[in-house]
Amino acid sequence: MASSPLIRGYEVVIGLETHAQLSTASKIFSGASTQFGAQANTQACAVDLALPGSLPVMNRGAVERAIRFGLSVGAHVAPLSIFARKNYFYPDLPKGYQISQYEIPVVQGGTVDFLLDAQPRQVRLTRAHLEEDAGKSLHEDYHGHTGIDLNRAGTPLLEIVSEPDMRSSAEAVEYAKALHRLVVWLGICDGNMQEGSFRCDANVSVRRPGAPFGTRREIKNLNSFRFLQQAIDFEVQWQIDRIEDGLSIQQATVLFNPDTGETRAMRSKEDAHDYRYFPDPDLPPLVIEPEWVERVRAAMPELPSAMAARFERDDGLPAYDAQMMTQSLAFARFYEATRDACGQAKLAANWLMGELSKRLNAQGGDIGASPVSPAQLAALIARVVDGTVSNNGARQVFESLWSGEGSGVDALIEAKGLRQMNDTGALEAIVDEVLAANAKSVEEFRAGKDKAFNALVGQVMKASKGKANPAQAGELLRRKLA
Repeated sequence: MASSPLIRGYEVVIGLETHAQLSTASKIFSGASTQFGAQANTQACAVDLALPGSLPVMNRGAVERAIRFGLSVGAHVAPLSIFARKNYFYPDLPKGYQISQYEIPVVQGGTVDFLLDAQPRQVRLTRAHLEEDAGKSLHEDYHGHTGIDLNRAGTPLLEIVSEPDMRSSAEAVEYAKALHRLVVWLGICDGNMQEGSFRCDANVSVRRPGAPFGTRREIKNLNSFRFLQQAIDFEVQWQIDRIEDGLSIQQATVLFNPDTGETRAMRSKEDAHDYRYFPDPDLPPLVIEPEWVERVRAAMPELPSAMAARFERDDGLPAYDAQMMTQSLAFARFYEATRDACGQAKLAANWLMGELSKRLNAQGGDIGASPVSPAQLAALIARVVDGTVSNNGARQVFESLWSGEGSGVDALIEAKGLRQMNDTGALEAIVDEVLAANAKSVEEFRAGKDKAFNALVGQVMKASKGKANPAQAGELLRRKLA
């Protein structure tokens, strides 16, 4: 493994706690809806409101999603796990405690693999446990007051806790992206960071190389990869500045302000004993039979890591390309359909990573928003391969397909006059004319100036109005100049 990068002589140590909202239709301990965007307090039932006499009932779908995640990361799925009460007092926590898991979580261990600067990285997981979300405090719309929305109270979460294995903000971001891709791929979380479905807490500390771990500060509720990187980078510099000034780091929970790019302390950091965990008497132990685990395993999709390895092995794609093709299940299916239709794996990957991704990123959409279908893209690639259209011409056709000008690749090539000149006789006549009219460039080429050859190719392309096949034109020129 590559050595850790140092910042001003300090090593950065990062661990992430990630909350993935599970994709169940109802809450973890009640039948209330988890749908986002409803009017405040319309999706909170007696259990969520902690009304006297109400009792929690475990959501089987939430457990099944936790099993799916555990299998995907090679973790141990506990045959028996325990729910506990995590006691703290916030206005948006109706019961005065959160139902979570502490001593025996449902998922134990596991690893997440990803690439950083084209090099393989692996982060170990400590655990992943089931818990309920709290409600939400609303400050913006209430002058001098705080509103409480309990729609989110009881929403099922899988909290995924990593070991402190990351040594830079860039590595933390790539790990978070890999984890995000995995939970969406598995269908256990929709991954919508704007709605809070996937959010990270970053534990950050610094130390001199070889020294014990420093005191960590936890940055809470980071809901974008950009904010995650900015928050860690600021926090690292803040901690180093403080240590260099001879001051100590106090364990704390901090918030990141995206407007200023700074972190600020919210409260001193609690330890586990501060929450006074004890087993929840209203919930029996969660028992997961081996047969249940095997049924989930049998229904699992091919994982992104396995699919990427297959694309490397069978399609000959570089590791980076294979990872990009598996950035989502829908993206991978689009690539496979394009590849199968044109028989050109590398070219299909290039177009997806290039022209198609550029336009999707510009409009902020995913692969499902592409107006160009795999069949259309495959037809266009085939016309590049057989020399019907140049790469530049193909980009023009792609632009027309994207904007909805036409649906047929061949029809667009003809309508725009982009068909390359493949008549050897006609092309040879143009080459002869160019050589006769550019004696100086011919002399310079024969004198060893390679740039002169490129100028001659350019003149051929100009004379043919861009319809000459550049490779064929270059071949003819070299033959005649030999």
